[in-house]
Parts: sequence; structure tokens; C-alpha cells
Amino acid sequence: MAVPKSKISNSRRGQRRSHDALRASVSQECPNCGELKRPHHVCASCGHYDGRDVAEAEA
Repeated sequence: MAVPKSKISNSRRGQRRSHDALRASVSQECPNCGELKRPHHVCASCGHYDGRDVAEAEA
């Protein structure tokens, strides 16, 4: 069975975990309806993207 040769220090462990933090979700206002949406995604409330309607609005 594999066993670590020496203890991993708190600093080394923290360096490994530095990329594991959750990031706050980013949202922008839809220019068509004003609802919050994720950038570069179709608006879920009106189906608007890049200045045109591309999907049916979800009810």
C-alpha cells in the first residue's frame, strides 16, 4: 500500500488547494428585457442573444 514518505506541511497543502475555491457567479443584465443572465449565453427569460431572438422564451 502506498504511504507518504513525509508529512505534507500546512503551507504545501494550502498551495495545492488554492485553486479549489468556488468563484462567485458572474451575471449581466439582458439588453432586451433587463433580466440577469450569464455572459455569452442566451437569456432564459426572453431568448435574446447578440441583438436578435434565437430561442423561444421559457414560460
